[in-house]
Amino acid sequence: MMQSSTTQFLFYSTSPFPRNLTYFPPQNLGFCKYLRYRQRMASFKGSRVKSQFNSGGSSDSSGGEDNFKTLIDFIGKDGENVGEDIVILISHLQYACKRIAAVVSSPFNSVLGKKGFDGSPMGDRDAPKPLDIVSNEIILSSLRNSGKAAVMASEEVDVPVWITDDGPFVVVTDPLDGSRNIDASIPTGTIFGIYNRLEELDHLPIEEKAQLNSLQSGARLIAAGYVLYSSATILCVSFGSGTHAFTLDHTTGDFVLTHPRIKVPPRGQIYSVNDARYFDWPEGLRKYIDTVRQGKGKFPKKYSARYICSLVADFHRTLMYGGVTMNPRDHLRLVYEANPLSFLVEQAGGRGSDGKVKILSIQPVKLHQRLPLFLGSSEDMEELESYGDVQQKINPGYEV
Repeated sequence: MMQSSTTQFLFYSTSPFPRNLTYFPPQNLGFCKYLRYRQRMASFKGSRVKSQFNSGGSSDSSGGEDNFKTLIDFIGKDGENVGEDIVILISHLQYACKRIAAVVSSPFNSVLGKKGFDGSPMGDRDAPKPLDIVSNEIILSSLRNSGKAAVMASEEVDVPVWITDDGPFVVVTDPLDGSRNIDASIPTGTIFGIYNRLEELDHLPIEEKAQLNSLQSGARLIAAGYVLYSSATILCVSFGSGTHAFTLDHTTGDFVLTHPRIKVPPRGQIYSVNDARYFDWPEGLRKYIDTVRQGKGKFPKKYSARYICSLVADFHRTLMYGGVTMNPRDHLRLVYEANPLSFLVEQAGGRGSDGKVKILSIQPVKLHQRLPLFLGSSEDMEELESYGDVQQKINPGYEV
């Protein structure tokens, strides 16, 4: 059966991103000479960056501190110096995420979000959607082209894919988290984690070594990140020495450092959970939520609820503002979601837990193993866990 032109475009378009750059500021400013603009300033390492618009389009390209740093500059030899191999890998991953960002914002995604490739309606809410599959193929293609990934394990595929024998890294990913909400233009995201390939397993059959490499504990992660597709496209990453966020500049196609050395506040004032399930929760979790939203907890202010039902978006807000984001039932995947996000929040000074133990201390036994997940500020997490019984073990009326 012939694929639709939309599907062909999404799968086979290999043109560079972005296609037609419209640089800012425009060369002819006559149309806006009567308008008044507030001077816009930004900061990087405490220094000021002049707005190109207000400086008549001039910019210093000398690479000094008064310039924003791109992701590749930041992790290269003159920055964090994370190593040539991983710079190449990240370069290909960021390209894949730019392509996914373009697909997610395309007018064609509405059709793909509602129907399968054969035109049939998508029923199962957790079944892979066409956009999930497209995103998975984009990431796999980029990892193949990098030559640096031995294995890719994806939430969308039952078994990991062995890519090349000499790739030094293992990549685990949720290619497009939150895709079932895309028709409502709710933010979505890509999550990834990177491990070293276990060379001691090289003698094993391909299927076995691919599986075991992908089942490494989160404590062995060497890098992790997510990309948030929202009002801005933000790539947040850690290589084990702090968490940093980069915003996609659509005029150049670069991810630019906008949030260096993120520190999640030790305590926030926001909890994020689907509290329509309140009566399904165990007593400890109900008591915790009742206490903090009345302002009777260890922090004497009333907490607010904020819930997007998109893990990357809820987590990003928590990383910025503090508090706790959670799913108390056995729903989120340890390998593809819990481990990478726990790595990021811990590198930012927060904590990731299943409600009882540290996420990064859990040894996965299955690729698609699910568990409760609680992420957030260190003091909020400590208070939450002090209530003991916070894991939801029943799921009446809906399926995991």
